[in-house]
Amino acid sequence: MIAALVPVKRLATGKTRLARDLDRAGLAELVLAMLEDVVAALRAVPDLGCVAVVTPDPEVASAARRFGARALLEPAPGLGPSLDAAARRLAAEGATALLVVLGDVPGAQADELGQMLGALRELGGRGVVLAPARDGGTAALLRAPHDLIESRFGPESAEAHRDLAKHAGVPFRELVLPSLAIDVDSREDLEAFLASPAGGPRTRACLRALGFEARG
Repeated sequence: MIAALVPVKRLATGKTRLARDLDRAGLAELVLAMLEDVVAALRAVPDLGCVAVVTPDPEVASAARRFGARALLEPAPGLGPSLDAAARRLAAEGATALLVVLGDVPGAQADELGQMLGALRELGGRGVVLAPARDGGTAALLRAPHDLIESRFGPESAEAHRDLAKHAGVPFRELVLPSLAIDVDSREDLEAFLASPAGGPRTRACLRALGFEARG
């Protein structure tokens, strides 16, 4: 089984770089709208056996269930430890591969996510498939098995994941996928997302309701 895992921080502390553009309530609405878009895209990928959201926030967990995902409440501090703890739980339940997709790539589209699974099949079912974000981060990472390389999500994580795969000598494929290129952390990212042809209908509707208008 291939499982998908979406990490989301606490609503009260996330997306601080957007605090000048949206108040805390608006930021929470945006985070949940982006999560709903990401979960919807993952649920439309036929070969995924499970879509789960890992979070320390009960409100996010409740929303994940409404969106049709499994909720994994994980209090471990830091993105890496919480992802690893959730991955171990899913592996113990039969997941042989893990696709991690960040919860702030609302443009994600099922066909491009499916390309990552196709790339893994081309690698023989064992290896690492990376989809980098335009800012040098990692938008999505597929590993089979889940602990083939470490999780190094964060700034410049795409390069970190490339290096880990190279040093481990494991099969590796990198895909530049337009719908996954923009992870929303700043006003500039929101502008780029709104100008893109990618998906994210719930996020776009949320931003309209919040009165957010793209510049220019």
